[in-house]
Amino acid sequence: MSSIHIRNIEEQFLSSLKRLAKKHHRSLQGELHFILERASELDLKENMSEELNLITVNSGLKNSWHREDIYDADGR
Repeated sequence: MSSIHIRNIEEQFLSSLKRLAKKHHRSLQGELHFILERASELDLKENMSEELNLITVNSGLKNSWHREDIYDADGR
């Protein structure tokens, strides 16, 4: 497993992280691990939503689509 070393953290931020860790009954390392995991999960979700972003346009036409109109006789 890889390690990360963070330098030059302001004391106020470090104190805040320690309070969060204590509040959540975790070590400082455990709290940082949790925060980093959540941040990476949010990034993954954002990337997935960008890939699945669909745009629909109302053309004003009213058609009823049937399965046969979309798929061939094999159903593919």
